[in-house]
This record gives sequence, C-alpha cells and structure tokens, in this order.
Amino acid sequence: MAINVNTVYTTVLTILNKEQRGYLTPFEFNKVANQVQLEIFEKFFEDYNQYIRMPKTDVEFASRMDHIREEFQVFEKTGPSITIPAGSAQTDNVYNQPSDLHRFGSASWNKGVNSPSIEILSNRDYNQIKLSPLTQPTNNFPVAKYQQDKLTIFPASSPYASDDVTFNYIRKPGNPRWGYQVGALGQFIYDPTIFQPDLINANSSLAQGLNPNFTAATALAATAITPGVTAGVTITTANAAATGLVITVSINNGEIVQLQVQTPGTGYSVGDVISFNGSSFGQAGTVAKCFLSAPNFNSGSTFGSTDFEISGSMQTEVVLSILKYSGVIIRDPQIIQAASQELAQDEVNSKR
Repeated sequence: MAINVNTVYTTVLTILNKEQRGYLTPFEFNKVANQVQLEIFEKFFEDYNQYIRMPKTDVEFASRMDHIREEFQVFEKTGPSITIPAGSAQTDNVYNQPSDLHRFGSASWNKGVNSPSIEILSNRDYNQIKLSPLTQPTNNFPVAKYQQDKLTIFPASSPYASDDVTFNYIRKPGNPRWGYQVGALGQFIYDPTIFQPDLINANSSLAQGLNPNFTAATALAATAITPGVTAGVTITTANAAATGLVITVSINNGEIVQLQVQTPGTGYSVGDVISFNGSSFGQAGTVAKCFLSAPNFNSGSTFGSTDFEISGSMQTEVVLSILKYSGVIIRDPQIIQAASQELAQDEVNSKR
C-alpha cells in the first residue's frame, strides 16, 4: 500500500513546529519528497544486491530478499518498444526502449519460437560471433547491441514492427505531490483529488472574454449550466469526446460577475471556448464567452495530489529523510543530526 502524502506532510510539520523550529512550504515539501522517494527507491537495488550475498532465511515474513523484492516488484513492467519513427511503422532492426524505462532487465524476441531472450553483447563480442557460421544469430538465438537507449537486433529480420521486441524493465515511481488550494485566510488547504495533468480544477474561476454590451434580462445567482446540454450554451473543443463540464454562472444587476467550475468533466484542454447565446439570458443574438486556461487544470495549478508510490513500510524512513533535508532548508543542525542518527541506526539494524 502506498504512503499517503498528506500523512507524511502533516507529520513533518508537526515535528518541525513542536518547538517552533520553522515551516516547510508545500513547494519545498514536494521537491524534497521527490528526492527522498528516489533515494529510497535506488537503495532498494543496492540492498537487494547485498542480501543476495548474505546468508538467507526462508522463514515467512523474515526473508530480507523477499521483502526487498516486494518493495520494487510493483515498478516492474513488460512492454513493447517505441515505434520508430514515431507515428509510423518500424522500418529497421533498431528498437527504442520504452519511454518510462529506468532500469533495463531483459528483452524477448517475438519472432522466435516461444519468444527467446535476447543476449546483449558489446560491439566487440558481436563482431567476434558473426565471423563463424556456427555462432551467427538466428531468430531462435537472437543477439543485440544496446546503445543510446536502443536495441539493434540481429538477425535483421524484415518486416519490422514495434512489438517484435518485448522489454522487461523497472520504471521510476511517480513524483509525490501535496496539492492544495488557498483558503480565505491565506492558509494551504489539502486537495485530496488525484492529480491528473488534464483534469479541470473544481471551483476554479474561468477567464472571461465577455461582450462589453452583454447584459442579462433576468437576475440569476449561481445557476448551474452544462455546455452542449443547456440551451444556448455551447463549447468549442478539439476533443469530440469531452463531456461532463458543469459551470456556475453568477449574475448581478443584469451582468455576469463570475463563471466557476462546478463539475470538472473530462477530455477538455487549454483554449477550449464556452459560448453563451444571448437567448440563454433573455437577449437576442448577443454572445458571451469564457475560456479554459492553464490555471483551470491540475498541471497549471497547485490542485491535485499524488501519494508516494513506495510501500507503507517505508513511511518512517520517508519522514526521517524529509526531516533531514528540512533541517538544511530551515538551517537547523539539530534536526539534521537527530534525523541522520536515526536513519543510520535503522540502516545498521536492517543489515545485521
């Protein structure tokens, strides 16, 4: 189970503020949290390598190798190469690795019987094996050179397709993010909505491009409308599948004073235009417009949160590591020393 980002942030703030030592802003926390998660993630592989060379136990829940394997197996993926060139058919025997590959594991050649593993060779070794008819690669015994994030597969067997090669690899964990909105007093209020770059932020105000002569014949307050469903209200978007957006229109003294997202919907993008025909407000032929701009989406705002992807068993190490960096940020050596000592002791205990 992943570690809740709000639990970690509130724990760190509680420890920091216990003696009024300082404050860690959400921006600082997100940067430090990302660094800490990557450090712990990379340490999994170093620990796994060390545990392989240590005496082993098969006792349930006590095997260090099994435990560390559980920590990174959630990041293991299997997938095809990226099509070369992008957007068209594969044209040669050079295959790009998946875009989210972090640590290469192995690769399979799907043109051979039962998809045999591809042996990775250096350029020198490949030049040696191709000299003899007995050692030259075949579809059932393929080899490859791994250079510049690409696999050059031999034999070069046409026709080519991106799914000729299947990669088994480790991806990086996603960046943790403590999302928030600013309250009336300037305080940071946690936003538990799962971060998605193209998700519209609920309660965000829409940029208006109103006709200066536009007025409404009737006084309306906080009226919910759905573009494309409510009569006289349309939306122009590049994505025909965009749907579900509901906005609140507030009118005072016959004029629109606020347009606010009530229900985000899906499939929208920056630049989409919402148009209001005058008939919607008792006028003929007059149109008002509002626009979806970058601050309306998660990617251009502070809204939306992402939990740590590493497992909950790492929560103590995450908190201590963030506190260590927090001591650097707020220039408190006591915090750095205390957190570092605790981390060092945990490290010693885990390697005994």
